[in-house]
Amino acid sequence: MNVANLQLEGLLMAVASINHVLVKKGVLTSEEIDIALRKAEASETGEERSDGMSASNRDAVNFPIRLLELANQCQPEADMPSFSKLARMVGQMKEPYNDQM
Repeated sequence: MNVANLQLEGLLMAVASINHVLVKKGVLTSEEIDIALRKAEASETGEERSDGMSASNRDAVNFPIRLLELANQCQPEADMPSFSKLARMVGQMKEPYNDQM
């Protein structure tokens, strides 16, 4: 596996863990984190950003945001699922190239 991929995997899990702690400590609610992640996803899938981008590239751009959204849905008392489990869940929940008509 590419080292950069492993670094991104670690970074995503670190951000997910930080979000988890922020919710647990009452700094932010999971709803506030969810709103921020949804705004990020909307920004990345907007016409200006994604114009001319293939569906698979849009999926790639949105993968980390969707993974963090799923991690955010975990209860603060529960253990965080592994990266591979979260990644599998992202793949299962997305419709393949749902923007093609």
